[in-house]
This record gives sequence, structure tokens and C-alpha cells, in this order.
Amino acid sequence: MLSAGKAANAQAKENIKNIVLVHGAFADGSGWEAVYKILTKKGYNVSVVGNPNTSLANDVDATKHVLARQNGPVILVGHSYGGAVITEAGNEANVVGLVYVAAFAPDAGESLLTLLPTLPPTPKSGVGAPENGYFWYDKAKFHAGFCAELSEEKAAFMYDSQIPNGFATFETTISKAAWRTKPSWFVVATQDETISPDAERFFAKRAGSTVTEIKGCHVVFISHPEEVAAVIEAAAKESEIKTVKEEMAYAN
Repeated sequence: MLSAGKAANAQAKENIKNIVLVHGAFADGSGWEAVYKILTKKGYNVSVVGNPNTSLANDVDATKHVLARQNGPVILVGHSYGGAVITEAGNEANVVGLVYVAAFAPDAGESLLTLLPTLPPTPKSGVGAPENGYFWYDKAKFHAGFCAELSEEKAAFMYDSQIPNGFATFETTISKAAWRTKPSWFVVATQDETISPDAERFFAKRAGSTVTEIKGCHVVFISHPEEVAAVIEAAAKESEIKTVKEEMAYAN
């Protein structure tokens, strides 16, 4: 049996305090600021990946570099297209849990381009055909489709500062889906007009994720940061308990 002292050491060793946040398409890491502040005030070490949105390979590589800088186990969080990024990068050994926020969660062999025609339509979405190898979000649809809960002023700034996505971000297939071997949590944004809420529910069910539904738009982590941060914190605590129980079972 594992002694009380060893059990305490295992608990201390496996405290999950590292959170890595990955942004999605047409955005940068600054959208995570409110979630970042909530979690850091609670003692978590939070890092935000500045993935370039040029290709899935480049974005996964950027995420892996941030993961490599963490000391201890990590909860990896992705929004929208960032869900594809964490699905691939989440195979890193120090990732112990995945949190999808209004996101795609592809399986091995799937890409966003192959998935999109199979998902429920989102007529308010402004993702158009690529221009010179990059996808942009249409200005006329940006506020209603991307960030309906935010002010017109904020939406205008986000549109004008959007980061286009390289064609390879949508075209490249997943080689190994981390959610098949690691626990996951899923925030479904029930008012999402970019990814259908039913598509999000499909991804969550397929992955066996713990689901939280929030009445919010596509950028639900900006409009409801407290609720999204609570899901991330729950993932850290539940993964921590699971890790310690596994270690205790192994010791027995």
C-alpha cells in the first residue's frame, strides 16, 4: 500500500497549475486576457500561445514550444480552430487534459475542410473562400457571426485586427487525436454562429468530453470569461484527482 506520506507527496507532485491557452482563427492571444487574469489570480501559471495561423504544422509547433517551457502537467485549452491545434499538440506527454471552447475537435485523418461540409450550416458565418492562400472573415458578417455579444466598437476593432488563416490550417489532417487517449472538457456556446452548437455537441459526444453549455456567442471566452475559466479550473482539479488516484493504484 501507498503510505500517507507518499500519498501526500504524490498529491503535491501532481498538482496541476499549468494552463496553456491557444487562440483560434482570425484572432490573436489577447482575447484570452480576462480568462488569464481570473486564473492567475487563483494561482495558476497561465501561458498564451501566439500561434501564427499560417499552417496547422506551424501552429502545433508554436504550441509545443510553449508546452516545453512548462514545469509539470498541463491543461491545454483551444478555442475554435485552436481545437484542431490542441487535438494534435495535446499528444505531448505533459498534457493531461484538453479543454475545447466553441471549437473543432477533429479525429485522425480529418481536416477542417473535410469536416465543414458534414456539419450543420451556419448561415451567419463570414468565413469565405481563400484569397491568395488565406482565409478572412467577412466584414459584413463579423459582428453577428463572430462576436455578437460584444459592442460594435469592439467588433470593429477585432475585425480590423484579425489574423487571416493560411489555407494549410484548414486543409491539413490530424495525425493523432489526443482526445482519444486523454480526458477532455467542452464548452458549447449555444448562440454560436460560426461553429454550429450542434456541431460542438457532436464533437463533445464523440470525444466523451465533460460538457458545459453556456448561452454565448462564438467568442464565449471573451463574453463569459468567468464561466469559461471555471470549466478550465474544473479540468485542472479533476485531472489532478485522476492522476493521483492512478499513481496510488499503481503503488498498490
